[in-house]
This record gives sequence, structure tokens and C-alpha cells, in this order.
Amino acid sequence: MTVALETVLARAGLRVTATEFLSLVEDAAKKLTPAQQQPSTQFSSAERAALADVGLDLSPVDADEHDARARTVAEQAVMRDTALSVNQAAARIGVDTSRIRHRIGSGRLVGWKDRGGWRLPAWQFTDADVLPGLDSVLLAVPIDQPALVLAKFMTTPQDDLLLGDRPVSPREWLMAGGSAERVATQAAMLGTPA
Repeated sequence: MTVALETVLARAGLRVTATEFLSLVEDAAKKLTPAQQQPSTQFSSAERAALADVGLDLSPVDADEHDARARTVAEQAVMRDTALSVNQAAARIGVDTSRIRHRIGSGRLVGWKDRGGWRLPAWQFTDADVLPGLDSVLLAVPIDQPALVLAKFMTTPQDDLLLGDRPVSPREWLMAGGSAERVATQAAMLGTPA
């Protein structure tokens, strides 16, 4: 399995050993709520009745049922592995590390504290600068949205962001000189019902 995993990691462009990646996956899985084999135990009898009335299935999870947490754990591990340190971010955009920390503190960059210091998702940087329009977009993002939700939004094609006739991700849209206000309007809706 190690050779196969290392092959997949190399094809994905991840610079991490299989052992390091599995450690990242383990850490990410520990941060998530453990799987509930009996979801109904989390609710009172009145809550169970109300949820059942609207069609929610609270029956026990089958042993062979796919664990929906697996994709999230893998995405979180990849985001963590590809994130930049404060030093790397500062070197990339040509500023002092104190400027990076200031931008994190003022909400002008996204980051999280991890073992060894701050980590900054790579999607918010170009080869030599910060993503154009990032300040406007980050100001619009609801404060309760986790880094992974924002990363998925910024890197997933959106039907109303078109380059030619092709839907593109907000990141790609901004890189092409698209309106930051359009992305900010969409970002403001993160976490709200569709």
C-alpha cells in the first residue's frame, strides 16, 4: 500500500511521504466528530419524533456503509500539506513575516495555528503575490466559515463565473482579472441555505 500511496501522492503533486500523509489523515480524523453508529441517541424522544416526521432517517448506520467523513478528512489533510508557513508566504510575496501575521490578524489572509506555527492555504497566493481582490472577498466571508469550506468554494467552478463559456473557480476568475465584487457577493452566502 505504501508504494501505491506514494505514487498517488506524487501524481497529485504532494511533497509528502506516505507515512507523513497518513499522519495528517489521522490528525484530521481526530479533529472530526467520531462516527455515530446510532445517530438517534443524540436526540430526545420528542426531537426524534419531529425529525422522523420530516423524513430524516435515524436508523443505525450499517457496518458496510460508506463513511461520509472520509472525503473531508482527505481534503483537510491535503489542504494542510499544501499550506504555506509564514516564512514561505513572506518569501513568496516579498514581505517581512510580521506583515503576513498582521494580514492574518486583520482578516486579509486566511490561516490557522498548527504544530510549528501558522499555516496559510496555498489557494490565496499566486506565484509572486496575494490573489488579486482577496481582501474584498475575505471581508465578505461569514466569520463562522472554516478554512476548508472557504478553500472548497475558492477552488470549485461556479456556474455564474464564466471565462468564455466555461465555468471557473473564484480563484481562477480573480487570476484572470474578474470582478472581486462578484466573488465577494457569492462568498457572503457561504453557510446560508441554498
